[in-house]
Amino acid sequence: MTFLYYLTIALFMFVCVLLCSVILMQESKSSGLGASFGGEASDSLFGTSTADVLKRFTAWLAVVFVVACIVLSLWTSSMGRTQSTAPAFTLEHIEP
Repeated sequence: MTFLYYLTIALFMFVCVLLCSVILMQESKSSGLGASFGGEASDSLFGTSTADVLKRFTAWLAVVFVVACIVLSLWTSSMGRTQSTAPAFTLEHIEP
């Protein structure tokens, strides 16, 4: 179960990096990140509808990010409740 949890966190981190990259690739009022790679504003990877494709992809990644964030939050809190089985020491158990 722990392996699956850490695998989910790794996938979540990948989605985070991918979302940041896609946001930075979008065209802004200036040229955007595409100009950093030597491309001009007229050059596009997906043809003339590049802005639409990136907007839709960003929206889907944002939905995946929010859902994964909620699932990992609930999973982490449930793991914390199940692993807190440490013995409780009170004054009655401690002898002077």
